[in-house]
Amino acid sequence: MSTLVVVSMLIIAFLAGVEGILDEWGFHQPLVACTLVGIATGHIAAGVLLGGSLQLIALGWMNIGAAVSPDAALASVVAAYLVCGPAHVSTAMGIAIAVPVAVCGQIFTKLVRILVVKLVHVADHQVARGNLNNVSWLHLTSLALQGLRVAVPMGAVMLIPTQLIHTGLDAIPAVITNGLAVAAGFIVVVGYAMLINMMASKALWPFFFIGFALAAVKALNMVALGVIGVCLAIIYIQLSPQHHDNGTGGGSASDPLDEELDDLDRELEDL
Repeated sequence: MSTLVVVSMLIIAFLAGVEGILDEWGFHQPLVACTLVGIATGHIAAGVLLGGSLQLIALGWMNIGAAVSPDAALASVVAAYLVCGPAHVSTAMGIAIAVPVAVCGQIFTKLVRILVVKLVHVADHQVARGNLNNVSWLHLTSLALQGLRVAVPMGAVMLIPTQLIHTGLDAIPAVITNGLAVAAGFIVVVGYAMLINMMASKALWPFFFIGFALAAVKALNMVALGVIGVCLAIIYIQLSPQHHDNGTGGGSASDPLDEELDDLDRELEDL
């Protein structure tokens, strides 16, 4: 690969690691990270296809409390490099590889967070001394460590010769790769279940079953289903009581905050 591609890959990996903490632009999301890797390597379609598959798996990966989820950022960039890079492994193999790589990234994340705790204690001492500029640099340092936890392993993978990669993948028994593929499928189901659990309501269940019914129509592709879904969402918003009242001027939807302010005004008047 050219130097430009190598530098681009390292930058994408660094930004993916940083975004795992910032979560501002979504570079750590598989669909975005794999697409960027595909653009850098000149295989956009393969990157988008892999990213879409991994995104379904990553729906079930989220940090809850002190629990650290598998690292979707490292899994995305490494799997995308193996699929879109010189190795050109299959998408199915890339998905199978992404799962154990995400677990390894989970370990790296824990190690970096332990190290960041040390920096927090240093920041406390700097605050006590009034050195606020040093505190800002410590924040940037901890953020850079999050980026390096993905960029460094990514660089190590890029140093592995292509022939050695194929030899190692061919040495993996089929029972293991098949098992990883099945496990990835289960994680997709868990991701969908968690997403539905967050969005479930009596008003939205009919649209859920309408989607299942339309998906059974073989003449409709994913683009058509997406357009129908957007149209149904627009119709639902336009027919909702809040939107209808605000749009016609016949009244406004009750706001709990406004009601509390009105009650407070009445109490002040009584006083």
